[in-house]
Amino acid sequence: MLTKIWTVDKTVENLYTYPQIIEAAEVLQKNEVVAFPTETVYGLGANALSDEAVNKIYEAKGRPSDNPLIVHISKMEDVDKYVEEIPEQAKKLMNAFWPGPLTVILKVKQGILSNKVTAGLPTVGIRMPNHPVALALIEASGLPIAAPSANLSGKPSPTKFQHVYKDLNGKIAGIVDGGETGVGVESTVIDCTEPIPVILRPGGTTREEIEGIIGSVGMDRQVKEEVEKPKSPGMKYTHYAPAAPMYLVDGSSAFLQETVDSMRKIGKRVGILTTDERVNTYQADLVVSCGQREQLSTVAHHLYDALRQFDQEEIDMIYGEVFPREGIGVAIMNRLLKAAGHRIIKEHNSNR
Repeated sequence: MLTKIWTVDKTVENLYTYPQIIEAAEVLQKNEVVAFPTETVYGLGANALSDEAVNKIYEAKGRPSDNPLIVHISKMEDVDKYVEEIPEQAKKLMNAFWPGPLTVILKVKQGILSNKVTAGLPTVGIRMPNHPVALALIEASGLPIAAPSANLSGKPSPTKFQHVYKDLNGKIAGIVDGGETGVGVESTVIDCTEPIPVILRPGGTTREEIEGIIGSVGMDRQVKEEVEKPKSPGMKYTHYAPAAPMYLVDGSSAFLQETVDSMRKIGKRVGILTTDERVNTYQADLVVSCGQREQLSTVAHHLYDALRQFDQEEIDMIYGEVFPREGIGVAIMNRLLKAAGHRIIKEHNSNR
């Protein structure tokens, strides 16, 4: 398959009349798959009303079809078309954070969206992205757009056109190149079908921001355990992962360096994931910064690009620093734990 590339300047006014946007929208209307930028990561979009179109998402990603997909819309009023009801708390969240990195799960209206979008569940996740190219493309298509991240399943999510091209060129009909994305981690997913909403996935909208609007919310048990007590190491499932095995190191920079040195002594090529503050203090075969520790939003923004850099070198293993589990740090650690398969090396030191 020949993958068409449309390059779009996101600063242009009236983007929905832009020839490249109109052409990409017409491809979506033909039930083909088009990757496009959002404010979080690049999405892999298809007509959410069509089984045929949604199947092509799964085929391109190599992703099992038992995972529900998020539906992207361009106008707030479109939500009513696809859901049974919008609880008051959901309305407050939508008014506060849309367009933006928040996916709201509501009871789906039967018989409209493809069952493959909901994976047979009685609910659907909907969001309105805060990116001019995404909004223009959805608007021009006249469709609800189902879109997971535009990467091969298990790989780090794409925050640049080049990431999408590397993973999916030849597998999808087209890619809209709108430059680098902003937030860098996916949207927060919150289930609003319960009396007390529950965060199912931490992301670009923090728990603190949500609770500032609607008061106390729950946290999915699995996410909560990650925040409060990380699971045992060596769990089989990895996601957002570079090719080389990754380990998170909970300890001092000296301890991390010792760990790296011991591996290099036996001939391993080792990478380190760190921040700007320490990027020049470590010795390894590849040292990559993912932002500033003092400003965790920069870590979220650069995280996936940093993880992908390790795949460009012949690295045998990667050791990464850990981050505070607060604010956007909860989402960062959620992604890093999945990338590392929950493997954490802890420094046992009476002084810590």
